[in-house]
Amino acid sequence: MQYSNPQIPEGINTSTEHPLKEFVLLTGGVLAVVVVVVLLLGYFADTFSNRIPFKFEQSLANDRFNKETSAPQMEAYLNQLAGKLAAAQKLPGDMNITVHYVDEDRVNAFATLGGNVIMFRGLLEKLPNENALAMVLAHEIAHINHRDPIRSIGRGVVIGLALSMVSATLGNAVTDQVLSGGGMLTVLHYSRDQESAADEMALEALRAHYGHVNGATDLFEILEAAHAGLPQAEFFSSHPLTQKRIERIREVAATLRTAKAPELQPLPPDFAAWMKSEAK
Repeated sequence: MQYSNPQIPEGINTSTEHPLKEFVLLTGGVLAVVVVVVLLLGYFADTFSNRIPFKFEQSLANDRFNKETSAPQMEAYLNQLAGKLAAAQKLPGDMNITVHYVDEDRVNAFATLGGNVIMFRGLLEKLPNENALAMVLAHEIAHINHRDPIRSIGRGVVIGLALSMVSATLGNAVTDQVLSGGGMLTVLHYSRDQESAADEMALEALRAHYGHVNGATDLFEILEAAHAGLPQAEFFSSHPLTQKRIERIREVAATLRTAKAPELQPLPPDFAAWMKSEAK
């Protein structure tokens, strides 16, 4: 047998397409798949996020909220009251509530990931009694009980995790933006049904703790009366305040009336002093 080395025809293993064009097509295809996956995850985020274990939710929030407090007396009182209201709501054993006091003029409070509740000085200064404070706390705890924060923020978190498959830097940037204080205020919007459900659970907690629900609408009525002077109050955007909502709370409260005299519990004598001494 005689070996021969035939001449290979030119162009047999080469493409007439420019290499850059092939790269663009390949990259575009990959990005298109990622976009489709992100859109699908975003669409089903509410379903997925509601099934995220609470421990994982806490892990997302721990490094953002585990900070030394500058208001130990205020936070100790708020957390003591929140603990009683959480017990009244019969939260699952792994669901812990932590209240954080923020020394800012914002008229707002909100529940966020990992069982964390943020209370701003601007709102606390308007509280007429402990019952009104308890209504706010119990309402935010109810949102956590219903997993509303992770459902609201879940879309951004899910998209951030998906983008991490393409770029860890990009995915982390999206997730961090969503989980930042400003980001959470932007995306934390609950539906009317979620707000109503939180109101009703809060009223049940107040009845279990105080024996009545008197004072539940005090804060809402004060803010509604002051609405003209508080056009930028964040509480109105994060907790839609309408006469219809107040009427609904009163209707539910009427069904929860008990024989016990509806006495209002005053705030601690040092409540205002804590804010003044701890304000910057």
